[in-house]
Amino acid sequence: MYTNYSDTETEGEIFNSLVQYFGDNLGQKVKAMPLVEETSLLEDSSVTLPVVVIGNGPSGICLSYMLSGYRPYLSSEAIHPNAILHSKLEEGRHLSIVDQDLEYLSEGLEGRSSNPVAVLFDTLLHPDADFGYDYPSVLHWKLEQHHYIPHLVLGKGPPGGAWHNMEGSMLTISFGNWMELPGLKFKDWVSSKRRNLKGDRVMPEEIARYYKHYVKVMGLQKNFRENTYITSVSRLYRDQGDGDGQDRNISTQHLQIEKSKLIKRNWEVRGYQRVADGSHVPFCLFAENVALATGTLDSPAHLEIEGEDLPFVFHSMPEFGAAIGKGKLRGKADPVLIVGSGLTAADAVLCAYNNNIPVIHVFRRRVTDPSLIFKQLPKKLYPEYHKVYHMMCTQSYSVDSTLLSDYTSFPEHHVLSFKSDMKCILQSISGLKKIFKLSAAVVLIGSHPNLSFLKERGCYLGYNSSQPITCKTNPVEIDAYTYECVKEANLFALGPLVGDNFVRFLKGGALGVTRCLATRQKKKHLWKEEEETG
Repeated sequence: MYTNYSDTETEGEIFNSLVQYFGDNLGQKVKAMPLVEETSLLEDSSVTLPVVVIGNGPSGICLSYMLSGYRPYLSSEAIHPNAILHSKLEEGRHLSIVDQDLEYLSEGLEGRSSNPVAVLFDTLLHPDADFGYDYPSVLHWKLEQHHYIPHLVLGKGPPGGAWHNMEGSMLTISFGNWMELPGLKFKDWVSSKRRNLKGDRVMPEEIARYYKHYVKVMGLQKNFRENTYITSVSRLYRDQGDGDGQDRNISTQHLQIEKSKLIKRNWEVRGYQRVADGSHVPFCLFAENVALATGTLDSPAHLEIEGEDLPFVFHSMPEFGAAIGKGKLRGKADPVLIVGSGLTAADAVLCAYNNNIPVIHVFRRRVTDPSLIFKQLPKKLYPEYHKVYHMMCTQSYSVDSTLLSDYTSFPEHHVLSFKSDMKCILQSISGLKKIFKLSAAVVLIGSHPNLSFLKERGCYLGYNSSQPITCKTNPVEIDAYTYECVKEANLFALGPLVGDNFVRFLKGGALGVTRCLATRQKKKHLWKEEEETG
């Protein structure tokens, strides 16, 4: 089934040959995805991609952009407002940022990400943004095709990921220019669509269209496969001394064994692609490296209490919005219970409030808690969220009062249970219980990524291996400069999985991964040259 490639062919030529081969032979059914038959044995396959990226949101898109050979350089006329950083950049002006020492450049920088490369790349793209300045990027980009690293980006829907599923009526929390990806200014794209941009904040549906257009205009389509669902990502090794030739999983410490002692170092990626007629076409790919760019919006977090699976309890804004849109809550006298103190919960409050639906708002924190997200948002830029916060502070429930007609907050409360008669039991921090009749309940307390395709559902990759991966409390543990998982070599993670929930910071992950892979590719070529000459 496969051509035998000579050692002199480059990985890029192999990849392009494969795409051409499968494109000609399988046509639209698999959209040129290089697949391995489900019946194929690992030993029989000659299809090994350097990189498979799982997730086609902004993290996956930005990584594909840089793996495709786009390189950032310091602009000739640019002066970074941070004099120390600018001096460092001048030292390597002739080099792309990918070819420089990221640890050296990141040293001493501060920002709203715990990942130093994310802070570095953000300050290069948006200098002093956190101080309210709108300075231009100090970088310019060049396409250097000889740096192309063959890869596939696999996603369930069109490029843009979860942005295509977000509630269209809500404004994004970030400014439009913070949502943009390298090489295509968001404002330029908006103006090309003949739409007046009133203010700097934009609709999620606009962002989704921008990301989809970005992949097309940057020439990245050949790297993307839509409608793909991953079922398994596993790693199989064989030592040369294994007489029976059986594959076996090996422990983390074995990852340090010299390359010469291992026959297989590859990942096996299995899944299926949903095609036009609704059927599923299974596939199996092999990759030297896998990058996790799935985001964390796949599985809404649950309270794990009695009655949470009752039909009147929702766990997402789209579910709640659909119920309102269909008129299911129209004219109901009983309030909607909204659980959570983040921006999504605030969106639900606004949605109910604007539709004249009374709200009971329950959250565990004090209204004076400094970690509440509302305290980090300027009032002038986010008046609607500060309206919610004002209600949280001034319209709270007390033992001596009754529910207010439009909105009542319950700080330092939690839900004990939901009942089939559409009642809920709340409990205060002091232990006082209260029962309320509801028209619906919306639990918006965060979400978890779906990493079911990894062993232990990916929990072993986190700082706390006994807990699920979450953006805030238990991100994937990575090397700070390469984004390689500490507990699994050749597995990378970026974006919300490593705590970078904002688009402006996840771009640093793409830089870290690209530098790591490019450096290793150079070393591999040097080894090959030494073998040929020596």
